Amino acid sequence: MPPAKTSFVCLPCRASYKQPHPTPAGNATSDRRVCPRCAGALIHVGSAFAPPPRRDTEGWRVLSLLLHAGIRFHKSCCAGPGYRPRTLREVRERMTYARRTGEPIARALERAELP
Repeated sequence: MPPAKTSFVCLPCRASYKQPHPTPAGNATSDRRVCPRCAGALIHVGSAFAPPPRRDTEGWRVLSLLLHAGIRFHKSCCAGPGYRPRTLREVRERMTYARRTGEPIARALERAELP
């Protein structure tokens, strides 16, 4: 049986690639993944990731904001990654909520509903 694969993305190219999981004992240089298109570094996003279409600039911008906030798309044992905003409006609402309440941005972005 082949090893399980997970998703990696290149934000400048708007491309997603399935590759084997990084080794847990490996160091950062041995697990560095390179984009085949631009030779830039790939970001590990997790196995429950579904990339937006390459033409969807808003979707890739939202994805970039989520990844820079430290949010990834890893599966739990019984479910997917949970709620992730899909539009810039949802991101703005949650970031405004985080600023008003003092809640960490990553936690606010993962909220399905705002109080």
